[in-house]
Amino acid sequence: MFGRFMLADLTEHPCRVGDLSTEGVTFLTDLEVEPRSRLVAYIQDVGRVVGTVVGTVPGGIRVGFQLSGAGRQRLASRLQWHEGPVGSTALRRHRRHPVADGKSHITLADGRTYACDVIDVSLSGAALRTAVLPSLGTLLSLGRMRGRVVRHHACGIAIEFLKVLDRTTLARTITG
Repeated sequence: MFGRFMLADLTEHPCRVGDLSTEGVTFLTDLEVEPRSRLVAYIQDVGRVVGTVVGTVPGGIRVGFQLSGAGRQRLASRLQWHEGPVGSTALRRHRRHPVADGKSHITLADGRTYACDVIDVSLSGAALRTAVLPSLGTLLSLGRMRGRVVRHHACGIAIEFLKVLDRTTLARTITG
Protein backbone atom coordinates (compact mmCIF):
# COMPACT_ATOMS: atom_id res chain seq x y z
CA MET A 1 0.00 0.00 0.00
CA PHE A 2 1.16 3.50 -0.76
CA GLY A 3 0.53 6.77 0.98
CA ARG A 4 1.78 10.27 1.51
CA PHE A 5 2.09 12.39 4.61
CA MET A 6 2.26 16.10 5.28
CA LEU A 7 4.29 17.59 8.09
CA ALA A 8 3.57 20.80 10.03
CA ASP A 9 5.73 22.78 7.56
CA LEU A 10 3.23 21.72 4.83
CA THR A 11 5.77 19.58 2.93
CA GLU A 12 4.36 16.34 1.49
CA HIS A 13 6.29 13.10 1.31
CA PRO A 14 5.45 9.79 -0.42
CA CYS A 15 5.76 6.58 1.58
CA ARG A 16 4.87 2.92 1.65
CA VAL A 17 2.60 1.68 4.39
CA GLY A 18 3.89 -1.05 6.69
CA ASP A 19 1.69 -2.45 9.42
CA LEU A 20 -1.55 -0.54 9.93
CA SER A 21 -4.06 -0.82 12.75
CA THR A 22 -6.45 1.42 14.66
CA GLU A 23 -3.54 2.19 17.02
CA GLY A 24 -1.09 3.44 14.39
CA VAL A 25 0.89 2.84 11.25
CA THR A 26 4.46 2.35 10.07
CA PHE A 27 5.47 4.54 7.14
CA LEU A 28 8.46 3.32 5.16
CA THR A 29 10.37 6.44 4.10
CA ASP A 30 13.94 7.69 3.83
CA LEU A 31 12.94 10.97 5.47
CA GLU A 32 14.06 11.46 9.05
CA VAL A 33 11.20 12.86 11.11
CA GLU A 34 11.55 14.05 14.70
CA PRO A 35 9.63 12.12 17.36
CA ARG A 36 6.46 13.89 18.54
CA SER A 37 6.04 15.53 15.10
CA ARG A 38 2.39 15.72 14.11
CA LEU A 39 1.39 14.78 10.59
CA VAL A 40 -1.60 14.28 8.35
CA ALA A 41 -1.48 11.30 6.01
CA TYR A 42 -3.45 9.89 3.11
CA ILE A 43 -3.28 6.10 2.90
CA GLN A 44 -4.32 4.40 -0.33
CA ASP A 45 -7.71 2.66 -0.03
CA VAL A 46 -8.05 3.81 3.59
CA GLY A 47 -8.11 7.60 3.46
CA ARG A 48 -6.99 10.43 5.71
CA VAL A 49 -5.50 9.90 9.16
CA VAL A 50 -3.87 12.23 11.69
CA GLY A 51 -1.11 11.10 14.01
CA THR A 52 2.08 11.76 15.92
CA VAL A 53 5.49 10.22 15.24
CA VAL A 54 6.16 7.92 18.20
CA GLY A 55 9.50 6.51 17.04
CA THR A 56 11.65 5.24 14.23
CA VAL A 57 11.93 1.78 12.73
CA PRO A 58 14.50 0.52 10.21
CA GLY A 59 13.66 2.38 7.00
CA GLY A 60 10.83 4.46 8.40
CA ILE A 61 8.78 5.94 11.19
CA ARG A 62 6.06 4.69 13.51
CA VAL A 63 3.01 6.94 13.86
CA GLY A 64 0.47 6.65 16.64
CA PHE A 65 -3.18 7.67 16.28
CA GLN A 66 -5.15 9.41 18.99
CA LEU A 67 -8.68 8.67 17.85
CA SER A 68 -12.02 9.21 19.51
CA GLY A 69 -14.25 6.17 19.88
CA ALA A 70 -16.17 7.12 16.73
CA GLY A 71 -12.95 7.84 14.82
CA ARG A 72 -11.50 4.49 15.85
CA GLN A 73 -14.68 2.74 14.71
CA ARG A 74 -14.60 4.52 11.30
CA LEU A 75 -10.97 3.52 10.80
CA ALA A 76 -11.72 -0.07 11.89
CA SER A 77 -14.54 -0.19 9.31
CA ARG A 78 -12.22 1.06 6.55
CA LEU A 79 -9.59 -1.50 7.52
CA GLN A 80 -12.19 -4.28 7.59
CA TRP A 81 -13.41 -3.21 4.13
CA HIS A 82 -9.87 -3.17 2.78
CA GLU A 83 -8.96 -6.57 4.24
CA GLY A 84 -12.34 -8.21 3.57
CA PRO A 85 -13.05 -11.03 1.13
CA VAL A 86 -12.12 -10.50 -2.51
CA GLY A 87 -13.62 -7.19 -3.53
CA SER A 88 -15.24 -6.97 -0.10
CA THR A 89 -18.53 -7.97 -1.66
CA ALA A 90 -19.55 -9.70 1.56
CA LEU A 91 -19.66 -6.28 3.24
CA ARG A 92 -21.80 -4.59 0.60
CA ARG A 93 -25.50 -3.97 1.14
CA HIS A 94 -26.47 -4.26 -2.54
CA ARG A 95 -25.15 -6.25 -5.47
CA ARG A 96 -22.86 -4.33 -7.86
CA HIS A 97 -23.58 -4.29 -11.59
CA PRO A 98 -21.09 -3.41 -14.35
CA VAL A 99 -22.14 -0.43 -16.47
CA ALA A 100 -22.45 -0.73 -20.29
CA ASP A 101 -21.27 2.82 -21.11
CA GLY A 102 -19.51 4.08 -18.03
CA LYS A 103 -18.67 7.58 -19.33
CA SER A 104 -20.01 10.19 -16.93
CA HIS A 105 -18.94 13.12 -14.77
CA ILE A 106 -18.86 14.15 -11.15
CA THR A 107 -19.69 17.64 -9.95
CA LEU A 108 -18.38 18.93 -6.65
CA ALA A 109 -20.34 21.32 -4.41
CA ASP A 110 -18.33 24.31 -5.70
CA GLY A 111 -19.38 23.53 -9.29
CA ARG A 112 -16.14 21.99 -10.54
CA THR A 113 -16.86 19.10 -12.91
CA TYR A 114 -14.58 16.17 -13.73
CA ALA A 115 -14.87 13.32 -16.21
CA CYS A 116 -15.12 9.82 -14.78
CA ASP A 117 -15.88 6.24 -15.78
CA VAL A 118 -18.47 4.34 -13.78
CA ILE A 119 -16.92 0.95 -13.05
CA ASP A 120 -19.99 -0.51 -11.40
CA VAL A 121 -23.15 0.64 -9.64
CA SER A 122 -25.61 -0.66 -7.06
CA LEU A 123 -28.80 0.63 -5.48
CA SER A 124 -26.73 2.41 -2.83
CA GLY A 125 -23.51 3.51 -4.54
CA ALA A 126 -20.96 3.33 -7.32
CA ALA A 127 -17.27 2.76 -7.98
CA LEU A 128 -15.72 5.41 -10.22
CA ARG A 129 -12.47 5.63 -12.16
CA THR A 130 -11.35 9.25 -11.89
CA ALA A 131 -8.15 11.26 -11.84
CA VAL A 132 -9.33 13.41 -8.91
CA LEU A 133 -9.58 12.09 -5.36
CA PRO A 134 -11.98 14.23 -3.34
CA SER A 135 -11.61 13.76 0.43
CA LEU A 136 -13.66 11.13 2.21
CA GLY A 137 -17.06 12.58 3.08
CA THR A 138 -17.07 15.05 0.16
CA LEU A 139 -20.55 15.58 -1.27
CA LEU A 140 -20.82 15.39 -5.05
CA SER A 141 -23.14 14.53 -7.88
CA LEU A 142 -22.67 11.67 -10.32
CA GLY A 143 -24.78 12.89 -13.20
CA ARG A 144 -28.05 13.65 -11.37
CA MET A 145 -27.43 11.28 -8.45
CA ARG A 146 -26.16 12.90 -5.23
CA GLY A 147 -23.61 11.03 -3.17
CA ARG A 148 -20.74 11.12 -0.70
CA VAL A 149 -17.17 9.81 -1.14
CA VAL A 150 -16.78 6.81 1.18
CA ARG A 151 -13.60 5.17 -0.07
CA HIS A 152 -10.55 5.66 -2.28
CA HIS A 153 -9.28 2.75 -4.37
CA ALA A 154 -6.41 2.16 -6.78
CA CYS A 155 -8.01 3.96 -9.72
CA GLY A 156 -10.51 6.36 -8.17
CA ILE A 157 -13.28 6.59 -5.61
CA ALA A 158 -16.36 4.82 -4.31
CA ILE A 159 -19.44 6.85 -3.48
CA GLU A 160 -22.54 6.13 -1.47
CA PHE A 161 -25.73 7.69 -2.80
CA LEU A 162 -27.59 9.97 -0.41
CA LYS A 163 -30.83 8.29 -1.46
CA VAL A 164 -31.04 4.62 -2.44
CA LEU A 165 -31.89 4.27 -6.13
CA ASP A 166 -35.09 2.66 -7.26
CA ARG A 167 -34.67 -0.38 -9.51
CA THR A 168 -35.86 1.49 -12.63
CA THR A 169 -33.16 4.17 -12.23
CA LEU A 170 -30.57 1.46 -11.57
CA ALA A 171 -31.62 -0.42 -14.75
CA ARG A 172 -31.33 2.79 -16.82
CA THR A 173 -27.87 3.47 -15.36
CA ILE A 174 -26.60 -0.05 -16.11
CA THR A 175 -27.79 -0.12 -19.71
CA GLY A 176 -26.77 3.45 -20.51
